[in-house]
Amino acid sequence: MARKSLVATVADAVLDAIVRGDLAPGDSLPSEAELGGIHDVSRITVREAIKTLQAQGVVRVENGRGSYVNPIDEWVSLDAVLRVTSAGGRDDTVAVQLIEVRRMLETGAAALAASRCDDDDLERLAACVAEMRRAHDAGEVPEFVRADLEFHDIILGASGNVFLRVLFEPLARVLAERRAQTSRVPEIQAHAIDEHARVLEALRTGDAEASRRAMDRHMDQTMADLQHYVLGAEQAVSS
Repeated sequence: MARKSLVATVADAVLDAIVRGDLAPGDSLPSEAELGGIHDVSRITVREAIKTLQAQGVVRVENGRGSYVNPIDEWVSLDAVLRVTSAGGRDDTVAVQLIEVRRMLETGAAALAASRCDDDDLERLAACVAEMRRAHDAGEVPEFVRADLEFHDIILGASGNVFLRVLFEPLARVLAERRAQTSRVPEIQAHAIDEHARVLEALRTGDAEASRRAMDRHMDQTMADLQHYVLGAEQAVSS
């Protein structure tokens, strides 16, 4: 694994302070000299770290006054947003909002893919559903997740819209991690297999609206499973 640069280390340390609540929106960051002393780095390194956070929308720099923490709704870094919301005890909110974003992107992708996917795409999608069934029966969660993710990736590609892939890419790693957690529940796996099969059948008809509805129903089931098997279970444990 590549060694993290000093700039990245300092930027992460400042973000960690925000995540912990040591720095709140509107608070000023320590001066360059103070941060340099804390992390034993030069002021140039600190300056570059602040520029990194500024590019992510996490902080703003006011000339002659200093650097200040921005409200989270001004942040443009997915990783930064996930770190602060999850650490703040809002992981359920994050999970719900991720499904909302998926619904917006993937229903449109399914509608486009209905008229643009070819026989090879359909065969690959069918192979993914078959692999999900096999992995479910064998209790192989990693293989199930891999086939699940590939199914959705094929649809994004079959949409023929390069912007969809670019928009979805930042979510891919986060979704993979969360899918690995939720797919440990056998009932969620079974529901996912049924919904993926319905999406595939809709795509085979070439009907854009039917494909959109099938994906929308899949997102409904995903949300219901999250609420019942994951968030509901967590609330039961904590009560």
